[in-house]
Amino acid sequence: MLAAAATAIDPADPLAGLTVGQMPEPEVPEGWVRVHVKAASLNHHDLWSLKGVGLPADRLPMILGCDASGVLDDGREVIVHGVIGNSSAGGGDETLDPKRSLLSEVYQGTLAEQVVVPERNVIDKPAELSFGEAACLPTAWLTAYRMLTTKAGVEPGQTVLVQGVGGGVATAAIALAHQLGARVWATSRDESKRAAAVALGADETFESGARLPERVDAVMESVGEATWSHSLKSLKPGGRLVVCGATSGPNPPADLNRVFFLQLQVLGSTMGTLEELIALTNLMVSTGLRPTISATYPLAQARDALEQLAAGDVIGKIVLSV
Repeated sequence: MLAAAATAIDPADPLAGLTVGQMPEPEVPEGWVRVHVKAASLNHHDLWSLKGVGLPADRLPMILGCDASGVLDDGREVIVHGVIGNSSAGGGDETLDPKRSLLSEVYQGTLAEQVVVPERNVIDKPAELSFGEAACLPTAWLTAYRMLTTKAGVEPGQTVLVQGVGGGVATAAIALAHQLGARVWATSRDESKRAAAVALGADETFESGARLPERVDAVMESVGEATWSHSLKSLKPGGRLVVCGATSGPNPPADLNRVFFLQLQVLGSTMGTLEELIALTNLMVSTGLRPTISATYPLAQARDALEQLAAGDVIGKIVLSV
């Protein structure tokens, strides 16, 4: 079968370790199912894997990809939940299972014609969503949904700041926060991305690091070092900063005096549960909200797609069609 896999680790030139070619079809363990992939979407996780972050060389070759939609052997159309974990071990939340992993870390990923996952890890794909739209949901959109709802508890009328417009999580957070009735502010260094944020539902946009008109109830943070100080300074007393990534670096100044004096809440968030994915999918159907797809490539052109992702020339998600 055709697949896009990490076959070598190269932190300096991650795409040097990418191979797009034929790999053996997967076996299906008891209790697992085979998904004939119709669409998959890219995440920065794929680039980090090629750099060796979370993917040691002894697990190679590893098919990349956390997200997919497709068809089971019996014809059922499904969306794949990319968190492989035991909800019981996580107190009812598989993302808190100490042994949980994402597809393409321990188990082969979704950038292939087929992927096998535990039977629990597929949900019905609504007919209202295309395979490409459905493939955008399980990582970036699910992450944004959990950040806004489970973690930040955003309510209608509150103000949410989304840092770093462009990537999948940030664009999803803008659209979802708007749908949830929040006032949405967004930042970017790029004027065209600020314009795109308005089209997604942002009420106002600002240069990265700019002083805001007032402090906000919650900040959605995926950038890290470059925006962390601004995120903390932007929160009103008791505000919530939800962090799901650190693309610009993981070690900003903690500014603990501000955190404790203003009683700020700093909340980590990774992916989401199966139940949250179902709730997100239902929200998409009931509201008509759809993911923003920046570009679609055939699986055979996965290298071109990953090059675009690495260059940062993205508003929303990049999809691979199979």
